[in-house]
Amino acid sequence: MTDQKTSAPKIGFDRFIALEWAAAALRVRAGSGTIDDLDEVLDTAGLGKEARKKTKTVLNRLWLKPRPELAEFAQRGVDIFKSDPSVEISALTWGMALATYPFFGKVAELVGRLSSIQGDCASAEVHRRMSEIYGEREGTLRMTNMVLQSQASWGGIERVEKGKRLVRLPEVNVNNEEAVAWLIEAVLRYTGKALPVSAVSSQAMLFPFGFEQSLGYLISKSPNLAVHSQGPGSQLVTLPEND
Repeated sequence: MTDQKTSAPKIGFDRFIALEWAAAALRVRAGSGTIDDLDEVLDTAGLGKEARKKTKTVLNRLWLKPRPELAEFAQRGVDIFKSDPSVEISALTWGMALATYPFFGKVAELVGRLSSIQGDCASAEVHRRMSEIYGEREGTLRMTNMVLQSQASWGGIERVEKGKRLVRLPEVNVNNEEAVAWLIEAVLRYTGKALPVSAVSSQAMLFPFGFEQSLGYLISKSPNLAVHSQGPGSQLVTLPEND
């Protein structure tokens, strides 16, 4: 039975999420913070009742109550944070957003691609391309803005000229090897397809982050990633078949 209402992809990520709020939710999930701590952070933000409810829905999907098919993936992200609290929370939250919300991933991919040459791009171009994918409706415009505002809070971009231009901020180096492999897995969950190992570090949706490690080596030793040869000197990384 086909649901005609699903012709346009669902947006889902429909609120601005400050990094501070995501960090508080991650700490709750990791056991180093409480729901009261999260509520206090949201109280300080002065959110109205409806805005607070919708914000918590996104925070639940990211960290507190992930979708069942992402629960194990999310827990591994939490475990990385528990074992290394110095790991960049922005990187972990970015990875969860990629895996959970295709809409977030598409905005990140477009910003990364459009800003790859000069380090900046016009927000109007991002909006135009998102409208081509999700339809020219008010929700697409508003939610794209929500994602861009969130990505600015998470340290990926700076919005200048009253939000008309998006400028890349300096890359954040992710040094934790488990976090790097987990981010690569997030990209695979977003794209839904195998990727050349040689191209992983240049995936547009990872534009805020830099990696100094040999990604090929990290990928080869991760139990949560699978490598397949595709002819001499060419390897693809994908999720294990039983995932």
